[in-house]
Amino acid sequence: MIKALSTLQLSSGSPDQKRRELKDYFLDSFDTYEALFGVLNHSDAFYQRPEKLRHPLIFYFGHTATFYVNKLMFAKTISTRINPKFEALFAVGVDEMSWDDLNDRNYDWPTVDAVRRYRNNVRDLVLSLIDTLPVTLPVTWDSILWPIIMGIEHERIHLETSSVLIRQLDLQWVTPSSRWPICQTSGPTPNNPFIKVPEGMVSRNKTLDDQYYGWDNEYGTHKAGVKEFEVSQQLVSNGEFLAFVAEGGYKTERFWEDEGNQWRKYTEAEHPTFWRKSDNGYVYRAMLEEIQLPLDWPVDVNYHEAKAYCNYMSEKLGESVRLPTEDEWTRVIDCSGFKGNLFDEGLNIGLGKYASSEPVTINKQGEFFDIAGNVWQWTETPIYPFDGFKVHPLYDDFTTPTYDNKHNLIKGGSWISTGNEASKDSRYAFRRHFYQHAGFRMVKSNTKITVSDFDYESDTQVSQYCAFHYGFNRLGVANFAKASAEYCIEQNHGRSFTRALDLGCAVGRTSFELAKAFDHVDGIDFSARFIKTAISMQERGEVRYNTITEGELTQFNVNKAYDLELSDVLNKVSFHQGDAGNLKPQFDNYDLIFMGNLVDRLANPAEVIREVIKRVNLGGLLIVASPFTWLEEYTPRENWLGGYKDATGETLTSTQALIEVLANLAVPIGESCEIPFVITETSRKHQYTFSEFNAFQRIA
Repeated sequence: MIKALSTLQLSSGSPDQKRRELKDYFLDSFDTYEALFGVLNHSDAFYQRPEKLRHPLIFYFGHTATFYVNKLMFAKTISTRINPKFEALFAVGVDEMSWDDLNDRNYDWPTVDAVRRYRNNVRDLVLSLIDTLPVTLPVTWDSILWPIIMGIEHERIHLETSSVLIRQLDLQWVTPSSRWPICQTSGPTPNNPFIKVPEGMVSRNKTLDDQYYGWDNEYGTHKAGVKEFEVSQQLVSNGEFLAFVAEGGYKTERFWEDEGNQWRKYTEAEHPTFWRKSDNGYVYRAMLEEIQLPLDWPVDVNYHEAKAYCNYMSEKLGESVRLPTEDEWTRVIDCSGFKGNLFDEGLNIGLGKYASSEPVTINKQGEFFDIAGNVWQWTETPIYPFDGFKVHPLYDDFTTPTYDNKHNLIKGGSWISTGNEASKDSRYAFRRHFYQHAGFRMVKSNTKITVSDFDYESDTQVSQYCAFHYGFNRLGVANFAKASAEYCIEQNHGRSFTRALDLGCAVGRTSFELAKAFDHVDGIDFSARFIKTAISMQERGEVRYNTITEGELTQFNVNKAYDLELSDVLNKVSFHQGDAGNLKPQFDNYDLIFMGNLVDRLANPAEVIREVIKRVNLGGLLIVASPFTWLEEYTPRENWLGGYKDATGETLTSTQALIEVLANLAVPIGESCEIPFVITETSRKHQYTFSEFNAFQRIA
């Protein structure tokens, strides 16, 4: 039986002790992850797609290893990649999509042995860094060790999500193993009474020096009053849910919310995804085998199914039944008598018992069973930031793309939740149609549910860029994003207008403006926050954001595509999160590539530019715009493109340096020109800057 180590304690002990603990924790994660994929009995299994909205399993086998390298590169802990092709191919997964988004691209997946060799190289790299990097206690999120710990916790998340995919894989591809044992105990459907939970306050305050690792959304402060409610003593069991199925619950429209009905009709679901109807009743799919439906185990469902069951129970009981809110779940934890932060007190969590669920009447704490573990518990609460929330600079897209009222929190962890997932502070959210090892418990309450409405962008940097791209002109200066596209279109006159790439597209205005002339435009940016905003304009035809007027005072803004004359081109643009220094191979064959205010924020601009020009068709254009504000914070001094005197004492401008970098590959066309832009910090404070534009035609 595999039993995972608990998440690392970051403050106690000596530096040498912490180094040993970190090495053990890394190896425990890395080896457990490989042991999970060890249940696949043939290399062909790695290329199956058990969930059509996600990549085949080979992607996830490589993804967690490339995450280490990509984050260590971004943190500048290392300066050389192991395999740039892999670190682009395995960088971004296809998750969190709508259930009817069937975008299926062709990928040239490497062999399993090649990925395994790559993982071994990453293992050696990380172990070497653990042995040599300085250890200073406490380890906090600005520590040099943080990207390694982040990589470990990230892999533990994918340990669980990959186990869900394996659970959906056809049985022919897996072999049961004693290392992943299934619970052998089951019984009849248990009675599930409601327990009264008294009114009270809940409070959370995770600081950046907390003794345990956290993801960005866990930090900050939160206090709330919770009115009295009743909650089911146990998780809802398969036996309870079977009655809903038997009474036509999946065919009764009134039990389902609007979004749930859309999902139900699209999927034509008739029962939970891990059930299979047989001649002898329902069969239950555990991770590696099927058994007769265990009536006293928790049911695994998505939010829509859980919500429909609650509506069904409301009708049967004649009173309001729903899922708990996050605060109500926290109140249950507080009232259970649970002390501490890690859920490891004999619960079915962290692979401490089984590689499966077990009966809902086993793990009791206070008056409740399974306050955590067995399966995750869906809540009514879309994820939102606590007061004081800020993104980690190494992973700015961990949570912010989910602040959209479409991702509901799940709480408590499952039998395979390890590391940070198995902590009281953890806050994970998924789309409501998403399958995890997740179930639910019921709440009886007449309290009106209120959720935070984050249908606007409150992040200061993103809001500034929204105003910069879509807002009104300031100080009499024309909109820079629009002016940039107009310059590109003018320079491209007489050439092909089939495909363009806006590299470093930020929140997308230039991409849309280019689409007025080009048949198709790709917009790529490193920041998922920016891409999320661009897609918001594309999908909703507007962006909403707050800008600072003065002090803590803000102004709410709405900019609409119609008013900006963009409505007709929204669908001509595809946005992608990506790294300009490691572009995926499919981003190629462009008539024009625009790099707007990007080169002086790259670690190695010459290398990037020499690679990018190869993505331009012969005779096509590369247009580089930049204020050339060279800073060692972004670009090591030895990699600056000009902006200094060379070895002979002669001045080397950035434009001259660009020409030299592109020698024999592209030639400048026309003269350089400057276009001004204004970034508004407050209603009375602005950054006024000029960007120099240079156009190059590819010749070789």
